[in-house]
Amino acid sequence: MPKIFSGKQIIKILCREFGFYFFSQKGSHAKLKKREGNREIITIIPIHKELARGTLKGILELAEVDEQEFWEKIKSKKS
Repeated sequence: MPKIFSGKQIIKILCREFGFYFFSQKGSHAKLKKREGNREIITIIPIHKELARGTLKGILELAEVDEQEFWEKIKSKKS
């Protein structure tokens, strides 16, 4: 069973491991941004105590981060 993450944990992981930076926040949703060449990649993260697996998948899809790569980075940090 996969670990349950909070919104703040996902923000830290995306910033440290995937080159995103905090851009803005409106209410309980944070916007992260990353430049890749001439384009910007933006993802929205709800700042909740627990994120559902589908929500995490949606965040990673917007961020253009492969889910398998995400889990590999998490595992490599633990060891």
